[in-house]
Amino acid sequence: MKNTFPISVLDLAILKEGFDARDAYERSLDLARNVEKWGFSRFWLAEHHNMPYVGSSSPTLLMGYIAQGTKSIRVGSGGIMLPNHSPLIVAEQIGVLETLYPGRIDLGLGRAPGTDQKTAAVLRRGRVETVQEFPKDLVELQQYFSKSNFDKTVRAFPAEGLDIPFYILGSSMSSAALAAERGLPYVFASHFAPTYFLQAIRYYKANFRPSSKGQKPYIISCVNVIASDSDEKAQRLATSFYQMALGIVRSKSYPLRPPVKSMQGIWSPAEAAAIQNMMACTFIGTKESIQQELEDFIQETQVDEIMVTTNIYDHEDRLRSFELTAEIFQKIKITAELVPRAK
Repeated sequence: MKNTFPISVLDLAILKEGFDARDAYERSLDLARNVEKWGFSRFWLAEHHNMPYVGSSSPTLLMGYIAQGTKSIRVGSGGIMLPNHSPLIVAEQIGVLETLYPGRIDLGLGRAPGTDQKTAAVLRRGRVETVQEFPKDLVELQQYFSKSNFDKTVRAFPAEGLDIPFYILGSSMSSAALAAERGLPYVFASHFAPTYFLQAIRYYKANFRPSSKGQKPYIISCVNVIASDSDEKAQRLATSFYQMALGIVRSKSYPLRPPVKSMQGIWSPAEAAAIQNMMACTFIGTKESIQQELEDFIQETQVDEIMVTTNIYDHEDRLRSFELTAEIFQKIKITAELVPRAK
């Protein structure tokens, strides 16, 4: 299948209630194999720690698992939280993956810890992050991949000389500024933190500096999509997503639970309002109803790619949602203003 507008997948290997991490990983691989044949461009995995129901604590290991089990889809980190790691280690690990799966590896980088502050302190062994450290780490990481690093004392093998696409992830103005300054593609976490979305992408476009990694700005927006063959079923399937989202509001980690008839009595009015605001970039319904909403979203934001995350309890229903999403993007109307810019 070929889509008229680039679409990708963000996966966190979420554990379902009553199932273990192995089940989550196997479902991730099955999803990757299916979206590959449905025309999705890339399959990214996020980094999270100290969360019992989020299986993506090691995105590089999962990237290898997904890449080995698929044939052509790009596989990436969405992202590696760079302050948690030595840039040298990241370069070595990504270099190994690119060597094993040439031309298929993306490196998405974020600044957030992907966890609570106490766990972040353990990960970083007491290192206190400053505003300046993420940009410095990024420069160091890029240097390890550069051919010009051949005469340095510390070198990263087999990363040196490999052309890995870098992406800056974020949900704030600081990430937009860094991506624009470094001339890198920008991926916004609009699926759960839409507050600064429009402001950030406008700043990024206005201040983008061409680089060897990109001559023009390139924006990927991550959104939630829950599609089904009826609006009623889509709304019911979404209750699993809402129950999981309650964990963010309550600062807890919840598994993906079976859908319910109604969220009444499960969340409070204040929690419902908070989740609706947080999940503003969410599309729920049938293929027909979602298509127009997505066209309007792309028209308004002028993003270059949509990255889809879908949290549905039943695996077959989740696959059906992604299949319908692919069908939407095969038919989505592209105007002159909507044609994606080349990287």
